[in-house]
Amino acid sequence: MSLDVSPKLLATAEQGDIREEDFVDTVRTSLPYAYDLIARLATQLKGGIAEFTDNQTPPPSEQERGQLLRALASDAIRGSLERHFGVALAFQNCHRVAAFRPESVTGETYARFTSVRSQVLNQSPEFRDC
Repeated sequence: MSLDVSPKLLATAEQGDIREEDFVDTVRTSLPYAYDLIARLATQLKGGIAEFTDNQTPPPSEQERGQLLRALASDAIRGSLERHFGVALAFQNCHRVAAFRPESVTGETYARFTSVRSQVLNQSPEFRDC
C-alpha cells in the first residue's frame, strides 16, 4: 500500500527536505484508518493515567489492516506519527498496536509488552494469515 503523495510534495522532496507536518498530512489522507486509530490511542493515553493504551479490535477489512501494517512497517511513517502524537508505538500482531508515553520505553511495562514472550502469547490461529 503506497502513500498518495501530491505532486507538490513530491516536487518539494525532489528539491530537498520536506516539512514533517506535510508528510504527516499525506499519511493522514493516505492511511486514514491507521492515522485515526493511532490518534485515538494517543488521545486516550493523554486523557488517562495508564502507562499505555492499546487496540485489540481487528480492523473491519483487509484494506484497513493493510493501512495499519503499512504505517507501522515504515520507519519514516511510524516515527513521524510518534513525534506528531507525542507517543511511542509498539506493535504485536495484525492489529494490536499500543501507544506508550515516551518516557515509558525504558520501563517494565513496555519491556513486557514488546518481549518475545508477549509476542508468542499474543498469537492465535486467526492471525497466521494477516
